[in-house]
Amino acid sequence: MARITLDPITRIEGHLRIDAEVNGGVVTNAWSSAQMWRGIETILKDRPPQDAWIYAQRFCGVCTTVHAISSIRSVEHALKVDVPMNAQYIRNIIMAQHSVQDHIVHFYHLSALDWVDVVSALKADPKKTAQLAQSISSWPGNSETEFKAVQQKLKSFVETGRLGIFASGYWGHPAMKLPPEANLMAVAHYLNALDYQRKAAQAIAILGGKNPHIQNLCVGGVATAINMENLATLNMEKIAALKSLMTETREFVQQVYYPDMVAIASIYKDWFKYGRGVVNYLAVPEMPEDTKNTKFALPGAIINGGDIKKARIITNHQDLDLIANIKENVSHAWYEGNGTLHPWDGETKPNYTDFQDNGKYTWCKAPRLDGKPVQVGPPAQLFAAYAGGNEKVRKLVDASCAKIGVGVNDLHSTMGRLGARAIRAHLMADYSLEYLDKLVENVGKGDKVYANPTEIPKGEYKGVGFHEAPRGTLSHWIVIENRKIKNYQAVVPSTWNASPRDDKGQLGPYEASLVGNPVAQADKPLEVLRTIHSFDPCIACAVHTIDPEGKEITNVKVM
Repeated sequence: MARITLDPITRIEGHLRIDAEVNGGVVTNAWSSAQMWRGIETILKDRPPQDAWIYAQRFCGVCTTVHAISSIRSVEHALKVDVPMNAQYIRNIIMAQHSVQDHIVHFYHLSALDWVDVVSALKADPKKTAQLAQSISSWPGNSETEFKAVQQKLKSFVETGRLGIFASGYWGHPAMKLPPEANLMAVAHYLNALDYQRKAAQAIAILGGKNPHIQNLCVGGVATAINMENLATLNMEKIAALKSLMTETREFVQQVYYPDMVAIASIYKDWFKYGRGVVNYLAVPEMPEDTKNTKFALPGAIINGGDIKKARIITNHQDLDLIANIKENVSHAWYEGNGTLHPWDGETKPNYTDFQDNGKYTWCKAPRLDGKPVQVGPPAQLFAAYAGGNEKVRKLVDASCAKIGVGVNDLHSTMGRLGARAIRAHLMADYSLEYLDKLVENVGKGDKVYANPTEIPKGEYKGVGFHEAPRGTLSHWIVIENRKIKNYQAVVPSTWNASPRDDKGQLGPYEASLVGNPVAQADKPLEVLRTIHSFDPCIACAVHTIDPEGKEITNVKVM
């Protein structure tokens, strides 16, 4: 039996350590350890509730927008504040474009190198690469000239011995199966994706004031003033710029990213058998279409045991059973105590020990829904919408599975998570433009209200802000007392998925998904990275691995 320690896992956001025991070429046990603590929940105490979202979006340097949205919703839920339709549409556009940008980055820049052999692309025939690319998409960038130029650029890197961003990869690994032409196509699209994710970020900045860390939210709406004839507000010129950017990103998602994902999944079809793990799922409703967060374009659901047909559909953010049954356990996390608390009663009191297999080994708490570990993310949202009868989702999922040659239940897997992200990006690219049209139509009818000014009253109030982020269900929990924050907790997607064991010994989703995973070479555990990267970990940032005396332990290169 071999013990593999990958620390740090790279091509993620934040600092994550994975330990895996491998016996006979198969993972038999695993530990997920978040190697950092930031304490923003503690920083927020005693501050004005209306300012919480500004701090909370600093939980992360990547998914800033989602924390801002969830935080502002927690205050609005606590105070029962209505949000004007113009504000809902603007928020929906921001959320949809953030998802498009996030999913593009995840597929090409964070996970693709687990499946694409960059060095193999040097053996490709650019003409055959163009034929391959044109056979799966009509995108105009798929030309022989383009692929030849990319191959030449890659060749110059290799000849100098400096692969730059492609250094330290497991090139030539026996688990790599793409032919050279497919590898060259993917490398070219990797470089194209850098530009298109930027366009999505620009769209967010037009509405949000800047990106990352948007500046346009307020309790009761947005601060994005609407006046089609004023140069300083959201006007026709900015609407046209938004439409242009979002049309371009939609074309890239639907003509490049989505076909690439289908092609890669078809070649690596065996990876629909691995990475199943926890098949209890949670997704919350998203894309509100009324002022009270009771009507949504996409439903949520709780699914137990992977049985989509028996899903309990969640229709709004006031679901009392959901709110009551989310709790966090710290038996194996570096916090004081060993108990389980509801987020409104949650504590964030650090208590660091060494890494202990059977004790405390992570900064990540163990969220549980009705006492069970739960997986969140794009598969959960697609399963929820599929079970809830959303026709857009049903058509996309069924068509995607048919193209690959798998069934809906095969999405409970490593490759299923990657495929679900591509489907979700396809969906969100459409929603971006749909909500822009709805915003223009609503303003055209004479509705120019974009905020309900809200004062924080005296007394005690509790609220939760739910959001279905690119990585899954996000919730911010706030307790307000006499116009100040008394307690604040965030239960984020990677807290659900990177969860350690709980007091019952139940493994979290990362850990459970690795059990049964193949590992061809223990010194090059590419397969472990494939499964972990399929979750798109987001652990947050800004620390180094240190010993109790504060000295650096080691410097490890892991792709």
